[in-house]
Amino acid sequence: MAQLYFKYGAMGSSKTANALMARFNYEERGQKTLLCKPQLDTRDGDHMAQLYFKYGAMGSSKTATALITKYNYEERGMKVWLIKPSADSRDGQFTLKSRIGLSSECEAIGPETDIRTLYHARQKVDVIIVDECQFMTMAQIDQLRELVDREDLPVLCFGLRTDFQTKLFPGSRRLFELADSITEIKTICDCGRKATTNARIGADGYVVTEGDQVLLGGNDSYIAMCHKCWVDKIRAQKEAEKA
Repeated sequence: MAQLYFKYGAMGSSKTANALMARFNYEERGQKTLLCKPQLDTRDGDHMAQLYFKYGAMGSSKTATALITKYNYEERGMKVWLIKPSADSRDGQFTLKSRIGLSSECEAIGPETDIRTLYHARQKVDVIIVDECQFMTMAQIDQLRELVDREDLPVLCFGLRTDFQTKLFPGSRRLFELADSITEIKTICDCGRKATTNARIGADGYVVTEGDQVLLGGNDSYIAMCHKCWVDKIRAQKEAEKA
């Protein structure tokens, strides 16, 4: 959308990294960007005990933001416990990897696992970062909430809001109910509007509207769209089928 945006933050808040990720997202869609800085510049977090939910559509650099957040904590000598649901096995059970190449070791959490038990069994950490949090169960989100309250621990959750049918994932729904801070990580549709919908794409290139809620995939299986484009494509498909 044609607007003037000001994205500010303190030193070390990954402003430059976010600017570069925004450029990557635009250029991945074939759009041209002009990246500039003042000639004067010749140089080459969240830490309150709260439950944070940072959500965005597919391709909005959620994982990259999670990994940069991890780096920022560790740069200050703080210990980070990076976890993800075991349902996300795209890059292996013990690796978290972003589209732009950032990666880190992580711990996979099964749906029956009590996160509180795991936390108390390991060495003390200063922060928990959860990627793909939409695949966490509602009970596990409750457990994370309890760790925030009882251990005075910040927990940052990154993930999708809705599935390919625009319905909330159970884990995301619970985060909307319990999180102290909710932030949208934005990306754009091919039309230039803000992308809010995760369109599932079939082998025939058509938008899929039926199927299981969870189907792992990347750019080959999902496209982030604005709601208008999503509805228009589904309508066009139905009209083509009638013709």
